[in-house]
Amino acid sequence: MVMMNFREHQVYEDLPVEKKLGILVVDDHQLILTGTLDVLHRGYPEADILKAQTAKETLCLIQSHQFDLVVMDLSIPNQQGERAEIETGIQLLQTLLKEYPHQNFMVQTSYVKALVRIKHEIDNHQGGFAIADKGLPEDQMLMRVNLALNSATHTKDIKTGIELKPEWLEVLRLAFEEGLTDKAIASRMYKSERAVRTYWTKIQDVLGVYPEDCRETGKNMRIQTEIRAREEGLID
Repeated sequence: MVMMNFREHQVYEDLPVEKKLGILVVDDHQLILTGTLDVLHRGYPEADILKAQTAKETLCLIQSHQFDLVVMDLSIPNQQGERAEIETGIQLLQTLLKEYPHQNFMVQTSYVKALVRIKHEIDNHQGGFAIADKGLPEDQMLMRVNLALNSATHTKDIKTGIELKPEWLEVLRLAFEEGLTDKAIASRMYKSERAVRTYWTKIQDVLGVYPEDCRETGKNMRIQTEIRAREEGLID
């Protein structure tokens, strides 16, 4: 009888303890951050929810904790005191997708189109990945959180008609965000100027910017390319 009690006690002790749900929310806008935290606390009252407001803080927390879900904005600063930029969030997400292939993510942002820049990485991600515009009602936002938590994918908000290769995106960034000439772009990318000119024709073809249309309207092709690239979220 004593041995039976001992065994039962041992079995009881060896039972796994149910793990609390862990969620990390990344947003540098205090009002929106507070609102998101409130929604998640109502939807998942037992969850352990942490917050981060910069890319560096996010990396530190993910390296030191295991989260079931990361909810993040794209427009964030790299560190405290710096300006929030979409490119910072894109680069952070790109890094996290590579280093944590099974991590569940939900991107909650007003800049959904910008995700087309890393659509290839998103498509190949093995964890859950959902997208939610910040204007979504609470019930729809929570629905997408649930999808991501269950390792499902919900990315229909990314326009799939526009997809550029990484080197084409780099040409756009260097030209329109850093203001470099084609010669300087070629030097920075270790390419020939001819290769850069070829990239431009490929970019303009994908964006639907053609010489004949610009001639008829008297518009500058490079300016029209910039306008279309910004409309599609390819550059900030």
